[in-house]
Amino acid sequence: MIKNKIVKYYARKDSNIALKVIPGHFVTNHSHLNYYLDMTTMKTRQNEAERIAIAMKDYYNVMDKPIDTIVCLDGCEVIGAFLASELSRSGVLSTNAHKTIYVVTPEFNSNGQMIFRDNLKPEIYGKNILLLLASATTGKTVRNSIECIEYYGGILQGISAIFSAVDSINGHRIDALFRADDIPNYEAFTHSDCPMCKEGKPVEALVNGYGYSEI
Repeated sequence: MIKNKIVKYYARKDSNIALKVIPGHFVTNHSHLNYYLDMTTMKTRQNEAERIAIAMKDYYNVMDKPIDTIVCLDGCEVIGAFLASELSRSGVLSTNAHKTIYVVTPEFNSNGQMIFRDNLKPEIYGKNILLLLASATTGKTVRNSIECIEYYGGILQGISAIFSAVDSINGHRIDALFRADDIPNYEAFTHSDCPMCKEGKPVEALVNGYGYSEI
């Protein structure tokens, strides 16, 4: 099992936040990776999710822009709820009439396009949006998310991720607790340029923001 090879790395902002890293040969929709980043307990365990939210809120304490809605990807809703609470408690402004922050998740249709149903549109249109996701490797998911938010009339004010291999997308900075240089020798390759494939190393698991499936 791939989980037998876990190595832990700790966040610079909070040494109690540990990212579980598994070396191997992994495939996403967009790339091949030499590490799988296991964020399962970060997203599902109450104390870990709360600690991550507390660390993330520091990026926005000094921001003079409001946040009305947090759009969560990759199963980050628990972190999103804690983050909304931390931002409200720390005085980050919201233009919502009730002065609290929405936490929503988009749906993906049969074509893989991100959509918001009619009942969620009021929580996006004209709202100041914080995009929250587990990881950004190539930036393609973030780019698609930005296009979707703008299509539905949202105003993107920030992007937060647990891990990001890219610093910015479309002029928007990605605030991340872990960067690629925090993980020694972390690499991502295109499907056609993967050296592990060329060496005949078998793929160990298919991975995405929700988890992995061993092959």
